[in-house]
Amino acid sequence: MWNQHSYQPGNKQGSLVIIPTPIGNLEDMTFRAIQNLKDADLIACEDTRQTKKLCNHFAISTPLVSYHEHNKRKSGEKLLRLLQSGHTIAIVSDAGMPGVSDPGFELVKQCVENQIPVIPLPGANAALPALVSSGLPTDHFYFYGFLQRDKKTRRDELEYIASIRDTFILYESPHRLKETMKELSEACGKYRQASICRELTKKYEEIIRGSLEELHQWSEKVQIRGEFCLIIEGTGELPEEKDQWWLKLSVIEHIEHYLKEEDMSSKAAIKQVAVDRGLPKREVYQMYHVE
Repeated sequence: MWNQHSYQPGNKQGSLVIIPTPIGNLEDMTFRAIQNLKDADLIACEDTRQTKKLCNHFAISTPLVSYHEHNKRKSGEKLLRLLQSGHTIAIVSDAGMPGVSDPGFELVKQCVENQIPVIPLPGANAALPALVSSGLPTDHFYFYGFLQRDKKTRRDELEYIASIRDTFILYESPHRLKETMKELSEACGKYRQASICRELTKKYEEIIRGSLEELHQWSEKVQIRGEFCLIIEGTGELPEEKDQWWLKLSVIEHIEHYLKEEDMSSKAAIKQVAVDRGLPKREVYQMYHVE
């Protein structure tokens, strides 16, 4: 257990400051974010060229260092040593909140493991503006991010998210949007309501609302440009009590029931338990094979 007091004096180590940056409109940059970027000893960024433009716009002269998906292990080790020696490091992605479908998680995890304060700033992101403008329920929602590219994994993911009770959020790139809308319509049903948000906060911001079938047809007819955030209606249904016979069982016991009583393979049993409990299959796999 570690109780972090973010702003108490006397901390001998540095701090990692998570700073969201605009997803399109530079006016979404906060005063606090600008000041923290100026005060940091170093800015770890996904693309130094992109962040340099932001820094130039706001007269930020703090040195930049590259930290992205392909160098995060080696770069992360160097950044950790600097943090341990008392440096304050700001981490940013090209746009939005670092660590959410962008680099950052691994460095945050290393800081937590080494009891180095991690200070998150609120700010720009695509998911919440897309959600609240969709017209779909917002009291409960599920952020999923990007679907995997591997076809089999993707099929399992679609099967899982199609059963989610609440509104869920996906990110998608322009060159995969048509395929994704087709797959969502097939997996969730063509009448499920959804919205597609394109180029949020930018000049060509567009929000298209309708059924999954209508949105799939729209994607086939237009020229696809920009980054997309998809908001999809959940099933709105709770599992019936009779289907929850497994409630008193642990996840391991639940899997073992299918192995012994239903003569399932471990792969099939894990998949069925994930469906029963509304959990990601990889999480159930981790519980069974690792824990």
